[in-house]
Amino acid sequence: MENYYQENNYQENNYQEISEEMRIKLKLIYEALSDKKAHDIRILDIANVSAVSDYFVIAGASNNNQLQAMCDNVEDSLFSHNFDMKNREGRSNAGWILLDFYDIIIHIFTDEQREFYDLEHTWHDARRVFVD
Repeated sequence: MENYYQENNYQENNYQEISEEMRIKLKLIYEALSDKKAHDIRILDIANVSAVSDYFVIAGASNNNQLQAMCDNVEDSLFSHNFDMKNREGRSNAGWILLDFYDIIIHIFTDEQREFYDLEHTWHDARRVFVD
């Protein structure tokens, strides 16, 4: 699966072109996931390919406990900065959790579930965003 990610031809998005509030929000999410040792964090700009949201953040966890810790850390980080959550779906024991923060949807998967859902392939037309 790693080779797929390395070979995928995502269009790159210039992080500097994103609004200040969105950059802060994406950075908070990225750092919260990284703090809990998430792997292969991907930020996709889906605004031009879907009306669902502006961004997807996709991250991998090695096990269900790590997945839950990542989810809790993202929620704590965004709530402490007064960002509202629209919805939460899934459970750590199912191997996936989705956090909907209106303009950003965060998908946290165990490795097995991430490979099964393969969102990077489904959203291959999205532009990839890199956080500073």
